[in-house]
Amino acid sequence: MSSPTSSFSSGLAGITAGETSISAAGGDHDLDYRGYAIEDLTRDTCFEEVAHLLIHGHLPNKSELDDYKARLISLRILPDELAHVLKAIPKSCHPMNMLQTATCYLGTIEAETNPLADDGQTSKALADRLVALYPSIIAYWWRYHFEKDKAPDLSSDQDTIAAYFLDVLLQKKPIDLHVAGINVSLILYAEHEFNASTFTSRIIASTYSDFYSSVSGAIGALRGPLHGGANEAAMDLIAKFKTPEDARIGIASMLRNKELIMGFGHRVYKSGDPRNKIIKKWSKMLCKEGDNEKLYRVSEAIEHMMFDEKRLFPNLDFYSASSYNMMNIPTPLFTPVFVMSRITGWAAHIIEQRQNNKLIRPNSHYVGPERKEFVPLDQR
Repeated sequence: MSSPTSSFSSGLAGITAGETSISAAGGDHDLDYRGYAIEDLTRDTCFEEVAHLLIHGHLPNKSELDDYKARLISLRILPDELAHVLKAIPKSCHPMNMLQTATCYLGTIEAETNPLADDGQTSKALADRLVALYPSIIAYWWRYHFEKDKAPDLSSDQDTIAAYFLDVLLQKKPIDLHVAGINVSLILYAEHEFNASTFTSRIIASTYSDFYSSVSGAIGALRGPLHGGANEAAMDLIAKFKTPEDARIGIASMLRNKELIMGFGHRVYKSGDPRNKIIKKWSKMLCKEGDNEKLYRVSEAIEHMMFDEKRLFPNLDFYSASSYNMMNIPTPLFTPVFVMSRITGWAAHIIEQRQNNKLIRPNSHYVGPERKEFVPLDQR
């Protein structure tokens, strides 16, 4: 049996797997996007500015931002062929599988033909297309299947992704607080260095596969409840309790039974997720505006129980759940909204991987049996 190398770590915990100039998480940085603190970005920018920063490498000036927003508006038109596919995908399908299918299908009608020839411009153009189109895809599929809207109307005069998504999903002009809330959430979810889905996208990109395959693989990784699906699981948990006292009793019981409680702890942050500090404030504001402060108090009771009993802090997913709920986003769409945001980070990493590519192929620590003598079939 082989012995583990000095760099062996289960789950790659603590292993540095590569270099990136896109984001820094943990340590002295808390969370920076290309050197900008997440606190500054969520306070003073719109999601389009952050998308431009991640995909195109710099914060846009006013003229560049205007041009970028106009380009995204022109790119959000859903192809008729894709609309037919979305209608054919059954409502029983998990929305993340729907997004995977839509991404792969788009890769057949708007194909990237030669990833090896990409000088960065092709992948940036494809990234902008998906940033613009994902809100349309999600809203169209949901309205067709769950709102029984046989001709979903995606026309809108909203000029930001946050406002456009709420407008076409809910079919009513969104209030300013909700637009601001979803904008902040999109910025918070946009990028987080070598997380599971991003690392998946880089592994696929390192084989010189096409852009859509890299993104589709990342969506598959994000679906899991230990990654993107945690926000949905957190909402399901919170919805079980009617009062803070119910929450305290219920969480105590779950902990005694060693049940998994989603939305807490983080591999990178040991003393609190800096993104949680921001989204928690928005959860409180949205619950107050929506006259449902009980939802916030129940969430806070769960937070206190998890810290008192397990010394675990909430991560971004936990208070995102109540925030999305108060913006009337259906729970099954929480993780697809994550995709709407994280496509910017995935794209940035695919572009970076291609610029200085080396096939990602780690070793494994073998723990199987020692070499055996082979026995021919007629002697077994």
